[in-house]
Amino acid sequence: MAKREDLAIIRSARAGQAGAQLALGKRYLFGGNGLPQSLSTALHWLSRAAQQEEPEAWMLIGSHIPFEVALGYSNQLDLCIWCERAFDAGLIEAGLVFAQLVLTSRDPSGLSALRGKALKALKSVAHSGVAEAQWLLAQHADSTSVDVAEHTPSATQAVGGQRTVKAEREATLEWTSRAANAGVMQAQQSLAQIAWEKSDWPVFLERALPLAQALSEQYAATLAQLNVPSETLARQLGEENLALLTRTAHALQGSDVFDANQVQQFLELAAYGEDKDAQLVLGLWYARMNSDGQRLQVGSGSANYKKAIRWLTLAGEAGLADAWYALSRIYLKSEFSQRNLVDMQRHLELAAEMGRCAAQLECGVSAWRNRREAVDNDVRAVYWLQKAAAQGSNAAAELLAKIADSAQPAPWAEAARQHLTREQTKAHPFLAARIELATLFGLSRPEALLLDLNQADCGHCLAIDIRSQYARSKRRLILIQTGDERQALSRIARLFEDVDCGPNGPEGNYRQRLYRFKALVPQHAGSD
Repeated sequence: MAKREDLAIIRSARAGQAGAQLALGKRYLFGGNGLPQSLSTALHWLSRAAQQEEPEAWMLIGSHIPFEVALGYSNQLDLCIWCERAFDAGLIEAGLVFAQLVLTSRDPSGLSALRGKALKALKSVAHSGVAEAQWLLAQHADSTSVDVAEHTPSATQAVGGQRTVKAEREATLEWTSRAANAGVMQAQQSLAQIAWEKSDWPVFLERALPLAQALSEQYAATLAQLNVPSETLARQLGEENLALLTRTAHALQGSDVFDANQVQQFLELAAYGEDKDAQLVLGLWYARMNSDGQRLQVGSGSANYKKAIRWLTLAGEAGLADAWYALSRIYLKSEFSQRNLVDMQRHLELAAEMGRCAAQLECGVSAWRNRREAVDNDVRAVYWLQKAAAQGSNAAAELLAKIADSAQPAPWAEAARQHLTREQTKAHPFLAARIELATLFGLSRPEALLLDLNQADCGHCLAIDIRSQYARSKRRLILIQTGDERQALSRIARLFEDVDCGPNGPEGNYRQRLYRFKALVPQHAGSD
């Protein structure tokens, strides 16, 4: 409870007396004497005293009010001016708050006039060894170069443009290194990120390993209580720390000597934090193999397929095709007690559907080998081989060329189409469409006349099968490779939509169709 003396000061401060406002601000600043310590309340009264030109008020603001509290003050410009005055009077702490307010302002246009002075103040504070200032300067090192460039002649800018960019990078790296060496975690993470992008594993581990070890120790108790991935743990760790743990484990596995238990701890912490990449790597770690299914000698002991399946399933459900492919390799292994070819195929197709090239190739090869077990297996084979070939698989492209034909114009159809008049095309739309179809995809005359387009169009290919009406023919597939082919086929297919293309349909049987064709183009009656 406030004492009588404090009550008198409060009444005077409310009445607008600068000295009382200063005194009240100091009491809230340091607490005691019946009043609690409250930095926000202290800032309120000190700012009112500063507005009445009390030098001690802005000196106290600059030296004792942290940036987090200063952010809540309504008039940021006044606060920047007071911190600037305090810095000019020799208070280093005020220079840091001044720079933070100006450089991180949500409305930079209002404080743009102070930007140059804020950068100079920040440099001075950084040179004095304040780690927080060094990290802030690293984030705004390019701004100092921009300010200098604005006062440089254009010709000089053109000559020294590349030097400026290089200088900016060097300055950023220098201040980031200083802040990291002083213990700023964000700076350490930034240097680790740079090393990761450059694939400089020794430097990456130098920066990242201590951070990963600290995280592992910090969350060891929490991890011991978890049985399933935790959204709460994911929020506590954050995306940057999750990526750091996974990357550190990856880099350690690539080194000559590493602690296998430590790698597993990092991966488990990130995996329980719902990081799908960590779940994938942890599943592969337990399976003692890589994402291609090749056996690896990592850690101690044999593979634990039960744990591997658990984590790989989670990673697959999170959207990683490599996880489904790895699961298919596990269910294929002869040493796995629950080996199951049905589960293997199911996971393989999931990986293929999500774009895994090796899975698409294997699905295509498997479907082609088993083409006699189901009528449409050859169509499925072409589908998967097309997908794999589109991703650059030479094996898929070679097999695809053997089992399916490319669209080539049929000479007989081209010649017949040229002799069709507009009146004949209107009078016989089905026959004209079939001739056009043969022109596009290289169909023989029997194929063109008998093809049931509603059944033949498989989306990615045409399944040509007229054996039920023309015994001498063979089933074959023709690829649909271009957008023009697809568009033309869709247009022709709309004509035959809801039309019976069989012998009982409006076109009749093969003999009737052939007679109609010969009647329209008698000069091509004997050609095929």
